[in-house]
Amino acid sequence: MPKHYPIYTIETECQDCYRCLRQCPVKAIQVEGGRATVVPELCIACGQCVAACPSHAKQVRSDMFGVFKLLRGSRPTYVSLAPSWVTEFPDTSPQSMIAALRRLGFSGVSETALGAQEVSAAVAQTLSQGGPRLLLSTACPAAVDFIRGYMPELVPNLTPLLSPLLSHCRMLRRAYGPQIGVVFFGPCVAKKTEADNHPGLLDAAMTYTDLRAMLREDGINPASLVPGPADVFMPQPARDGALYPIEGGMSDTVKAYAGNAQVCFTTLSGIATIEAALQGIQNHVLPRPVFVEMLACVGGCVRGPCVSSNRPRLLDQLDVFNRAAKPVPDTPVRPAVVAISERKNPSPVDIPVYSEDQYVKVLRLIGKFGPEDEINCGGCGHESCRGLARAMLEGMAEPSMCVHFLRKRATRKANTLLRCIPAGVVIADAKLHIIECNEHFARLFGEDTLMAYEASPGMEGATLEKIVPFIGLFRRALETETDIHRDALRQDDRVFSVTIFTIEPRNVIGGVIFDVTGSELRRDEIAQRAREIIRKNLETVQEIACRLGENMADTEILLRSLAEGFSSGARTIAEKDLRGRRP
Repeated sequence: MPKHYPIYTIETECQDCYRCLRQCPVKAIQVEGGRATVVPELCIACGQCVAACPSHAKQVRSDMFGVFKLLRGSRPTYVSLAPSWVTEFPDTSPQSMIAALRRLGFSGVSETALGAQEVSAAVAQTLSQGGPRLLLSTACPAAVDFIRGYMPELVPNLTPLLSPLLSHCRMLRRAYGPQIGVVFFGPCVAKKTEADNHPGLLDAAMTYTDLRAMLREDGINPASLVPGPADVFMPQPARDGALYPIEGGMSDTVKAYAGNAQVCFTTLSGIATIEAALQGIQNHVLPRPVFVEMLACVGGCVRGPCVSSNRPRLLDQLDVFNRAAKPVPDTPVRPAVVAISERKNPSPVDIPVYSEDQYVKVLRLIGKFGPEDEINCGGCGHESCRGLARAMLEGMAEPSMCVHFLRKRATRKANTLLRCIPAGVVIADAKLHIIECNEHFARLFGEDTLMAYEASPGMEGATLEKIVPFIGLFRRALETETDIHRDALRQDDRVFSVTIFTIEPRNVIGGVIFDVTGSELRRDEIAQRAREIIRKNLETVQEIACRLGENMADTEILLRSLAEGFSSGARTIAEKDLRGRRP
């Protein structure tokens, strides 16, 4: 099986939008050269970046090649099917789903929910044996990795148990032999890390996306299949364990066991919610036993990163609820049918500590010279400007990620250009209201306009029609989306050179205007004098022509002979010169 990290980036598809970074609860994203990639050492494989990426640049590792190789081998291979499958294939019966998986070559299909039922039994037994304390569920591998990496002080509070999936794998190997293959199908990316870390129990963890691709490749439509007698869940159907994919489902199954009346059950879904609820809890004494069901995905597994359902979440939750058997109250506490104990160890993420001087130095690179400059807009994907500064110190971010800084810098550059251009410049919106203009523009159109500019530099919102006498050109350029240029546009006693151009089609338009009245007057004067000289020369020519009269023919012959003689003499001189230069 391939062992590269479960989430990767197609860098050529990354659109530099930072949406993955905004959604990542642990900021395990490095931006370099405008491309956002996952940092495995920091990632908890929750898959939120995959679900959020609008260009599908974030991808989940496909293990299909290894699964097909497993199916072609001699080992019988069984499916551990997540209970949320009913939301992914809502029009398919359990028997038809089993038939489809068996057609792919699997020896049998079993429900992951069987392992969940054993986990519930073990948790109930643990709760019945202790006094006031905090217990955190270990059903969600992404939530567990978050605690291990980012809240390691709470690792002792994790229930020392395998996840429902790994518990189910142990049950299948006990029932059908230790050499069988086990492949999981579900909505979760983090299950792939479980497969990587427990290869002796789980051969591969596949997503519903993978399953759909496998069915499509073999031309199998589960909903259309007619199941046979052998198309049943092995070794038996699950009961209340099928509630695990929805918020509170695990808690409901544990509550049903006798002896838990004093236990406070609560559900936390979403990594941010988990962190906010548990931060500093280790410093407090709890008055009663508390069991916390932790789910990395808001809404539970029915909203995992690899589901395709676009229905309202409530409908998916109802499908799961209706499919599962309801917990039986006062169920006697029992031990799990297989050994599913596993103690979790801390794996704290190394978080460097930086001095205030280091922060100040980096913040200045993005135009933050004081607290008032730290607007904490979140455009970069981090919650605060200091969060971005920390990421820059860690080599995980770039100054260009600060949208506010880039906008301010662009504005400064634009204002400098507007101020220095020796022409009137104006930018207007679709209603021909001024967005920005420079002082030269205001000076072109009188004292009143200049006073308005001095009162409100840029004159944002002013009506262009009340200022510019040739507003029709702006309207035409806006409507036709074409550039317009007039070298000498006369308005009363003034002459303008005007260029109007589209910035955003039918939305934003710009104009560059020169007052060329002085140069045009000089040009007119020169043209007038030239016309006078031409007129006088014509009169002289006409007078000469009259005086020449009948002698014109003789004059022409004389001129021709003179020209020919000149040409002949020139050729003779050239030939002598050439001979003189020869050695």
